[in-house]
Amino acid sequence: MTGFRFPENFLWGGAIAANQAEGAYLEGGKGLTLVDLLPTGEQRRSIMKGNVPSFKPLDGEFYPSHEAIDFYHRYKEDIALFAEMGFKALRVSISWARIFPTGEDAAPNEAGLKFYDDLFDELLRNGIEPVVTLAHFDVPVALIEKYGSWKNRKMVELFERYSKTVLERYKDKVKYWMTFNEINMLLHLPFLGAGLVFKEGDNVKQIQYQAAHHQLVASALAVKACHELIPDAKIGCMLAAGSFYPYTCNPDDVYQGMEKDRESYFFIDVQSRGEYPGYAKRFFRDHGLTIEMEPGDAEILKEHTVDYIGFSYYSSRTTSTDPEVNKKMTSGNVFGSVANPYLDKSEWGWTIDPLGLRITANQLHDRYQKPLFVVENGLGAHDEVTPEGEVNDDYRIDYLKRHLAELGEAIQDGCEILGYTCWGPIDIVSASSGEMRKRYGYIYVDRDNEGNGTLKRTKKKSFGWYKNVIQSNGENLGE
Repeated sequence: MTGFRFPENFLWGGAIAANQAEGAYLEGGKGLTLVDLLPTGEQRRSIMKGNVPSFKPLDGEFYPSHEAIDFYHRYKEDIALFAEMGFKALRVSISWARIFPTGEDAAPNEAGLKFYDDLFDELLRNGIEPVVTLAHFDVPVALIEKYGSWKNRKMVELFERYSKTVLERYKDKVKYWMTFNEINMLLHLPFLGAGLVFKEGDNVKQIQYQAAHHQLVASALAVKACHELIPDAKIGCMLAAGSFYPYTCNPDDVYQGMEKDRESYFFIDVQSRGEYPGYAKRFFRDHGLTIEMEPGDAEILKEHTVDYIGFSYYSSRTTSTDPEVNKKMTSGNVFGSVANPYLDKSEWGWTIDPLGLRITANQLHDRYQKPLFVVENGLGAHDEVTPEGEVNDDYRIDYLKRHLAELGEAIQDGCEILGYTCWGPIDIVSASSGEMRKRYGYIYVDRDNEGNGTLKRTKKKSFGWYKNVIQSNGENLGE
C-alpha cells in the first residue's frame, strides 16, 4: 500500500502520558494530580466535567492511574521494545507534581527531576528523540484546592516557573516541546483538561474562557522561555483535532460545522497567530462574557507564537441542525457528533475516517502555514490473547495503515509534517474511561480493569507491522 516514502528525518514513534503510564503516584516525593482523583466507572465522566466530590482519593474506589502500567519502574524495558521497533521519537509528558508537588514549593523536587533525566538519557541512548509535553491533564491537586486551578491568574506565574525549571534542566536533552495537551479539551471535559470545578449557579462559559485566557498567556510565556533557553529547540501547541462535517448541504448545517470547528481552532488561532480572532470577540459579546486581561497580555500573545502545530486525530465529527438527525448521536466520543452514515465505528463508538486525517491536516496547514506534527492517532480495541499467548490485532493494523496512507497523501498535498507518534504504543490506562480493556498498543500489558495482572509485556502482531513501516520509512504499509 502507498509506495510513498516519507520525508527523510521523519519522526516515527509513539506517545504516552505520565498520568496514564507512570504509576508510582506518590513515589519520589510526587504530589497528587487531578487524574489521581479519577476512579473507574460512572463517577469518572461526571468528575471530568467538573463535578468533584473530594480532593482526596476515596476509600473503596479503584484509581487506575495510581499504578497504571508502572512505566516509572519499567521504562528501560519498554524503551528497549520501542527501540526494537525502530522508534525515532517518543512523546511523553512531565508530571508537574513530580517537579513541584504542591505547584508552588520553594524548590523543585530533585527526585522528580532526576527521574526525567534518567528517562531522557535512556531514550537518547537508544536513538529516540524525546518529544515532551509540559502539561498533559495533570494539574497538581493542591493548586485546584487553593486557587481553583486555571480560574486564577496566579496559575500563569506558577506554570511559567515550572516551565522554566524543566526547560533549563533538560535543555541539552530535549529539542521538541509542547505546552498544553489538547488545550481545547478545557471546553469539553473541564476538570480533566484544566482542573476546573464548578458549583451550582456558576457561569460556566465565563469561567472556561477566562481559564482559557490564562492558559494561552501561560503557553506564550513557556514559548518565550523555550526560545530564550534553548534557541535550537521547537515548541508547539496541541489540538484535539478532527473536522466537523455538515450532515447535509443545507447552509445551516455548513455554518454550524464551521462554528464547531472554530470552537477548537480558537485556541490554536491565538497560539499560532498571536491574537484573538474576530469571531471569538463576537462570541464573547453575544454571550455576555468579559475576559479579564492584564496590561501586556496582548503583546505576550503576539510576540511568542508556537513553532509548529501538534494535533491528535482519532475521528471526524458530523453536525446537523435537524432535531430528528440529532437523535442519532454516536456514543463514546468526547465531542458530540451525529452518526455519519458513510463511516464505520470502533468498538467504543468512535467513527473511523482515514480520509478525515488528510482533510484535517490540509485544513490546519492551509490555516496556519506552519509545520504539523501528528502526536496522537490510534484505535482503542478489546484485544484477546490466544492460548499460545499471541494477540492478532489485524483490525489495528488495518486502521493504522489506512490512516498512514492518507497522511502520506497529505504530505504529497504540500503539508509539512514533522512526524507521527501513534497513541499508546504500549497499552496504558484510557484517559476517557479509565479502562485497561480499551487498548491501543503494539505491546500488550497484562493488567485488567480491576488492577489485576502481572504487568508482563507481550508483542502483538502490530509490533512487527509497525517495525516494517518504520524500516521502510512509510513505503511499505502492508497489503
